Amino acid sequence: MKENYEIDNLDRQILAQLLKDARTPFLEIARKLIVSGGTIHQRIEKLKKMGVIEGSKFELNLQKLGYDVTVFLGIHLTNAKDLNMVIEKLKAMPEVVEAHYTTGNYALLIKLHTKSIRDFHTFLAERLQSIEAIQSTESFISLDQPIKREITP
Repeated sequence: MKENYEIDNLDRQILAQLLKDARTPFLEIARKLIVSGGTIHQRIEKLKKMGVIEGSKFELNLQKLGYDVTVFLGIHLTNAKDLNMVIEKLKAMPEVVEAHYTTGNYALLIKLHTKSIRDFHTFLAERLQSIEAIQSTESFISLDQPIKREITP
C-alpha cells in the first residue's frame, strides 16, 4: 500500500457511518453506500493500517455513573523541566481523562471528572496541589456540554 494514499469520498462516507455507530455491520454500511461488503471490509482494513482508525469504543454516560462534575484545569509549573514528572503523576490519577501540553497561560490543560464538588475539592487540595512542581492552578467547571462531536473527515 502506498504511504501517500489519499482518503477518497467513499472512505469519508465509511468513516461517517462508523462515527455514528462503530458497531454497524459492514454489510449494513455496504447497503447504505451501495457497494459490496468486501469493499467496506477492505477499506476499513486499509484505514486501520494507515492509522486513520485506531480501535473502537463505547461512549459512557458519566452522569448515570455518578460523575456530575467535569472540570478543565489550567496548570502552571514552577519549572518546565518538571513537565514529564507531572504528566506521569497525572496518569496515575483516574479522574484525569485528558492532558494537553499547551501554549499560552498554562503549561498543561487537563480535563477531569469527579462525582461531586466536594470530591473535586479533595482532588485539588490533597492530591494535585501536593505535587511540588505545580506552582498554581485555575479551575473551569463545566456547566453543560452543548456541542459534543467528532471531526467529520
